[in-house]
This record gives sequence, structure tokens and C-alpha cells, in this order.
Amino acid sequence: MIRDELTNAHLYEGLGAGIASALRYLRETDLLALKPGKYEIRGKDLIAIIEEYPSKPLEKCFWEAHRKYIDVQHVVSGAERMGYANLEALKVQQAYDPEKDFMKLADPSGVGELMTIRAGTFVIFGPQDAHMPGLALAAPAFVKKVVMKVKV
Repeated sequence: MIRDELTNAHLYEGLGAGIASALRYLRETDLLALKPGKYEIRGKDLIAIIEEYPSKPLEKCFWEAHRKYIDVQHVVSGAERMGYANLEALKVQQAYDPEKDFMKLADPSGVGELMTIRAGTFVIFGPQDAHMPGLALAAPAFVKKVVMKVKV
């Protein structure tokens, strides 16, 4: 897991061509102008998902992980908390679905950590990283976020 400000994104371009392309897209695109939806940037290898939603209380959120794609999540406006834990530390709640590239997890021992992600911040979650996005800070609030899906 990597967390930083978008102004420092160039420091992570050495992590691979896909991540470099995702970070360049985030830096060079007018993200506020994009409407919610799924945009193929480089076919299925690089996808941008534009989301707008109210953040939610902890009890309405869940842990997830992916195997085929790395998530580069960037908060465009608003702020939310995100959970992070190593995948191996959590319990599988819903088996991995290769069609959806999705696994639902639970954290019965409470090892997951929560962090605040404000506008201008990005987080990179690899296949070994479980994450729980969309959490409200003190109360639900509007968030616009871009999730870049980078094929592993």
C-alpha cells in the first residue's frame, strides 16, 4: 500500500508502466469535469472508474481485495476514511470471484487500520492489500473519487 499526494505521483512511475500511466492520467485529466462511469483508457489494461457518493458509516462498509487489478484510488473532492490491512490477516467472507475480480473479507481480530484520504491524495492497493473504501469521517459527506484499475 502506498499513500501520497498527487503532486508527488511522479516519484512512483518506476513501479511499472501501468501505474505510471494511471498516475499520469490522474495528473493530466480534468477529473472534476468527468461524469460518473467506467472509462477504458488502454482497453482492459487500464480503466478509470469515476464515482460520486456520500461516504458511509463503518457498519455499512466492508473489506475487499482484488487479484487481477491494482487499485489506484484518488479522492478528487471531499474526504473519506479508508481501511487497509494485509490480505493474509483477514478472513475470507465471500470467496474470490474471478469474473468480478472481487473478494469480500472480514476483520474479526481488528488488525485493519483506518486512514483519512482528502482531496488531492492517492492510494495504491496491490493484490496483497485488503482495503475498505468509502468510510465517513464524522458524518456522511459527498465524495468524488477516481479508481484506476491497473491490470497486474
